[in-house]
Order: sequence, then C-alpha cells, then structure tokens
Amino acid sequence: MLAHKATSSYILITSEIESEVERLKHELHGSRVVTFVEDEFKIEHAKAVVAEAYISESKTKYIILASKNFNVVSQNSLLKALEEPPHNIEFIIISATKSNLLPTVRSRLPILHGKKIHKQISLDMNLAKMDYAEVFAFLKENARVTKSRAQELVQDLYYRATVVDSLILSTQQLENFEKAYKLLELNSRPTSVLALLLMGFAREK
Repeated sequence: MLAHKATSSYILITSEIESEVERLKHELHGSRVVTFVEDEFKIEHAKAVVAEAYISESKTKYIILASKNFNVVSQNSLLKALEEPPHNIEFIIISATKSNLLPTVRSRLPILHGKKIHKQISLDMNLAKMDYAEVFAFLKENARVTKSRAQELVQDLYYRATVVDSLILSTQQLENFEKAYKLLELNSRPTSVLALLLMGFAREK
C-alpha cells in the first residue's frame, strides 16, 4: 500500500456535503480556497482541478473537491496530483461515502469521518513535545468519554497535529488515525484508542 502524503490534505466522509463546503470556506477564511462542488465529479472537473493545482502560489491554497459521486476516470486522473502535489497545495476531498472513492485515492490521503473538524479546539497540548506523563494525564482526564466524544477527540488530535503543531506525520502515525476511527466504530474502549494515538507522539524527557 502506498504511504499517505504527510500534509494537512485529507478526505472527509460526510452526508452534509454542501454545509461542510461552506463551513470550510468560513474556517479557512484568509487562505486561498478554490471549490469544485458537483453532483457528479467527471473528467472535465478533474482536469480543471489539476490545472488549478499547478497555478503557482506563494501561500497555501486549499482545493476542495466535493461530490456525491466521483466517477472512476476522474479519480484516476487525479492520482498524480494527489500523490505529488505542487508546492503550497492542499486537497480536501468531500464524499458522502468512502465506497465512492477508489482504493488508490483512499491510500493517498488520511480519511476523517463526521460532520465537523474544529479549527478552534480545546486541546491544550503540543503533540511535538508531548511526554509520557502528559499522555497518562490526558487519558485519566478522558477515562469516561463516550464513543462520540472519543471520535471528536480523534479529529481534534489530527487537526492539532497537522495544522496547529504543523507536524509531518509518519506513515505509522497516519495509519494509527485511520485505525482509531475503525476501532471506535467497532466499539473499542475509547481510552485504549486514544492511548494508541498519543503513544505514537510521546517521548521521554
């Protein structure tokens, strides 16, 4: 399997596609944001995305691709740009279901689930400097969280790592995030899932 691109690009799975696009536009206010929102994402839309991606930018530009249906030809034409994106380009793909996307597309970007990814998050930590004592303190504080709250925390941790702390995540760390979503869906113990993620960042002091 191809390694995920270690950036803040991602795939978002949600049933509320249009509202998520508007939320992201508001959330990314101040950054250059280009949206491609289509009932069916076709080859002509993919070509427009690739052309937009190769327009040079001095600051980060977010390209949002949103659709209920991405056809196979259009997805295949995006693969090179997703795997080796031009400088300062981040992709956000929004789809109603993961099954709409080819495995080759899913392998290139981390997958997030749910309605929201908070830009303003309450996690008072720096994952780049986290030690074991901070991990255990966090797990103790969140020992009784519900499944839904644990899912929110996983999303917040991903946003904290990639955007707030600007970390370049390893393939293992990215795979841990995907594994965390799957484990929570299977009703695994939330603290065990959170421990899996945080121990991937912890270091001795």
